[in-house]
Amino acid sequence: MAHTIERIPYGFRFKNETGTRDAYGGTTDYVVLEAQLVRPVDHESDTLIVFMHPVLTGAYLPIIGALAKAGHHILVASSRYRGNDAALLMEKVVQDLGESIKFAKKRLGYSKIVLGGWSGGGSLSAFYQQQATNPTLTSSPSGDGPDLTKAELPPADAIMLVAAHGSRHGTLTQCLDASILDESDPTVRDASLDIYGTEVSPPYSQEFLERYFAAQIARNRKITAWVKEKLAAIKASDRPQDEHCFVVHGTMGDPRWLDPTIDPNGREPGVSYLGPPQEVNEGPFGLARFTSLRSWLSQWSYDDARGDGIACSRDLTVPALVVGNLNDEICTPAHTHGLYEAVGSADKELYEIPDANHYYLGEGQDVPLAKAVEITDDWLKRHGFAGA
Repeated sequence: MAHTIERIPYGFRFKNETGTRDAYGGTTDYVVLEAQLVRPVDHESDTLIVFMHPVLTGAYLPIIGALAKAGHHILVASSRYRGNDAALLMEKVVQDLGESIKFAKKRLGYSKIVLGGWSGGGSLSAFYQQQATNPTLTSSPSGDGPDLTKAELPPADAIMLVAAHGSRHGTLTQCLDASILDESDPTVRDASLDIYGTEVSPPYSQEFLERYFAAQIARNRKITAWVKEKLAAIKASDRPQDEHCFVVHGTMGDPRWLDPTIDPNGREPGVSYLGPPQEVNEGPFGLARFTSLRSWLSQWSYDDARGDGIACSRDLTVPALVVGNLNDEICTPAHTHGLYEAVGSADKELYEIPDANHYYLGEGQDVPLAKAVEITDDWLKRHGFAGA
């Protein structure tokens, strides 16, 4: 039976203890968050599924409404960085998720919380649960807070990782154009690594891929070294709170989008989740296109960022559901299986949905969406999260 649903908007705030403002709007003294409660009007529940993505909202994703129509209560909460991740610190997003869960428990009256980790929300949810269970981080990698050991983060009762990737920094590194040699001038390239040039073409040899992946990591580390040097100079100056923002060129250079034999699934070659990959690679928007020094270290640095779904999932002890979409244009099977294998909980389940794309949007997605809801609904009921 499909329930009639309602959508109730909420806004709430909490004290900002970290000083510097890095999000648009509001006041310096408080962080203001927005959320939407999506629930069936005729079905009560003591369980709330909480979705948060570091930068997106997602309240109108097909799976949100479909789960609510199946009888589940859902809070889709936005982080303070909604729509703009240029200054995003993952540790502050963890704090935002914690405040959203506190709001759900204290103001809305829910007693059980299931983390809904869709896409980039997957690694965020794993990071959150790790720090809620055993808080260890007293600052971001740049030393700018918040202190998560003092944040009083309520642990969730279960976690769902749906169409999730391993991490933002890992995904960016996989998408870096390895041919770019000069960060200030992306036309200076190594032609032998240029997947959009004329010297190489798919299918790519294993030797080429190994060289390409090594160059991607090296490029990330080169940017990180520059960031640390620049930030150290700022902090040693008489204006230590200053920031420096910069552009990262070539961030849709993943060979998978041109060669479907790499980490194969049902995706269409020459397509990425943001559009034609060559256009996106140097387009006006994209992963990490515009960022700041502190955000790079927390969000995009291959070695410094802590929001790693694989690493954090090893510390999970609550029931975990992992769902992969087999036509996904970004979260390919390696992400899905990597997360599932990493989950430390003995109570974990893995499902993969044929023909499902990343968003369950477009022609032919009704059946995959229905299957995703069937899987999650059954899992939630078997674990006592079905409500009254």
